[in-house]
Amino acid sequence: MTSDLCLMKPELRLRHSEDFRRLRRIGRVYRQPMVMMSLCENHLETNRYGFITGKRLGNAVRRNRARRILREIMRNLHPQLDWGYDILLIAHPSIVGQPFTQVRRTVVELCVRACILKGREVA
Repeated sequence: MTSDLCLMKPELRLRHSEDFRRLRRIGRVYRQPMVMMSLCENHLETNRYGFITGKRLGNAVRRNRARRILREIMRNLHPQLDWGYDILLIAHPSIVGQPFTQVRRTVVELCVRACILKGREVA
């Protein structure tokens, strides 16, 4: 399995509404102005990822762009994250028009705060 294709595999994506409801109900939430992260343990040997881009972001072009940016960031971070979590990223309207590097910095900061970045512990 190459890291380039790791998020394309169906088993690494959150697709069922039950999973999203579980994350909303029992997941730990970390917030930033551009992105909100909800995560909980999934008792699997890998992470699963979900992305929500609501209509508040604007038209379909803006929503799809935000979703593609978040997917690419998580695809790059996947090997550096501790495994065994379901991770949901919810885009906020302030993400629209932001450069990729700024969004990536925000998501990395959320991962550090959640203590899921390998080799980095935050008190």
